[in-house]
Amino acid sequence: MVRVPAAVSVPATALARRCSVLGSRVRRTARRAPRVRPVAQELVQQPSPYTRALGLTAVVLLGAWLGLLIVGNVRVPVGPMNTTMTLRPSLTGGTKINVSPLGALELDSHVAPVRLDVNVDQLDPVRAQALVDHPERLSGLQDEVAHDVEHGTLDLAVRSCVAVVSGATALGLAVYRRPRRALAAGGLALTLLAASGATAFATWNPDSVLEPKFSGLLSSAPSLVGNARSIVSEFDVYQKELARLVTNVTKLYDVTSTLPAYEPDPSTIRVLHVSDIHLNPASWKIVASLVKQYDINVIVDSGDTMDHGTAAENGFLDPIADLGAPYVWVRGNHDSRLTQRHLEHLKNAHVLDDGRALTVAGLRFAGIGDPQFTPDRSTAPGGGAAEELAGARLASSLRDQRAAGTPVDIAVAHEPSAARLTDGEVPLVLAGHLHHEQTEVMKYGTRLRVEGSTGGSGLRAIEGTYPDPIEASVLYVDRDTRRLQAWDEIKLGGLGLTTAEVSRHLPKENHPGAPTSPPPTSPPPPLSSSPSGTTP
Repeated sequence: MVRVPAAVSVPATALARRCSVLGSRVRRTARRAPRVRPVAQELVQQPSPYTRALGLTAVVLLGAWLGLLIVGNVRVPVGPMNTTMTLRPSLTGGTKINVSPLGALELDSHVAPVRLDVNVDQLDPVRAQALVDHPERLSGLQDEVAHDVEHGTLDLAVRSCVAVVSGATALGLAVYRRPRRALAAGGLALTLLAASGATAFATWNPDSVLEPKFSGLLSSAPSLVGNARSIVSEFDVYQKELARLVTNVTKLYDVTSTLPAYEPDPSTIRVLHVSDIHLNPASWKIVASLVKQYDINVIVDSGDTMDHGTAAENGFLDPIADLGAPYVWVRGNHDSRLTQRHLEHLKNAHVLDDGRALTVAGLRFAGIGDPQFTPDRSTAPGGGAAEELAGARLASSLRDQRAAGTPVDIAVAHEPSAARLTDGEVPLVLAGHLHHEQTEVMKYGTRLRVEGSTGGSGLRAIEGTYPDPIEASVLYVDRDTRRLQAWDEIKLGGLGLTTAEVSRHLPKENHPGAPTSPPPTSPPPPLSSSPSGTTP
């Protein structure tokens, strides 16, 4: 008989218990062990860091924009006006003041990815009537408006912070469903807004209101910012400028449907500069309207009024006699000698050529006709020696006039290359030919103003994708010093368009606090009898 060892003779129930304990330990170990997933599956499910960063950036920007759109505006009573202030994403920054239904004013107040929109919603009848009943309150209106603007700007900053953080956080929570990621989106949005605010503060330009851009009906009412002299003497800081704008808008509303005329300074001569009409009959109606609206004293045409210079075109010039202001003209490369002779016998027209000077509307002009006539292809277009010679003759005439004690205030030539040779001989020289406006102060102090096409390039207006704009300028010249105070660049939509913009500009020497500009310095005399200067 075989005996089983005592160690082996274990009851069945004990053995089952030990197996159960061992199995539990194995299962716990298996649960603690990390799960190994295939490498391909890991790569598909985990996006790259760049993708995650790009997605987070998109969520932050979209959430911040939605937050500003929904709750990022404040309603602020500014004087007698009810306004709404809003921050909007923008690539260029700046400030836009919407004066419905009159139009808008745009100011280059700062460079940042946010733009300040100020909507003038309506005129409060109670507060406006109080000003009418108590005119003495107008004296304190500017301080009141400045305080309202400051309070509204602070309120807008706080509300914008809440708006962008809330918007980015809410969108982050909806997209990621993780509180930590949502809070990161909100923090990044706040950082972005703070950086934008710092950039706006660093680039803040309080003098931006000196050169506003008008659109809509406001383009015909530049008196909203006062005349040229009041701009120089009174406009110094941004808040005060906004206050004055609101004050003037109040007065504008009070005049029912009639826009106020420009209020000229008694010592200001208004010159309308036109050029390159190129047989566009609509130009005469525009010129006549500008003469009436701006109370123009004299019109200067820097040439290319015609297109081919034929006798059949001479009848096109007849409206000049009824424009309401003297018409000073120089010959362009599309104007023939036949055109010039017709104008010399036309009522109200004053032809400049060969450097001869004449006084019109209190200003002394001198000019020279373009030596080339390109429609018959007898000469090659462009600057060249002929233009240099014409510019040198004009400069010589200007020197002779100054020596005789009758200095010229404004010189006129069609080609900018000829006009450049008058540098140092005259304060201001006008030109055209390029079909786009530009301004520069040349080496010896003479300011060159090149006008765009007042005819919208004439028959060439529809050659491009979009019609060329109709451009003209109003120059404000002091009657005592004969110096340019300011100019308005007027741009109208071309053929089939109805847009209108007016941009006001001031010479640097007319900005508040700027030193007085010395008169132009004459260039050194030429070393030989050949024409001096260079062609651009």
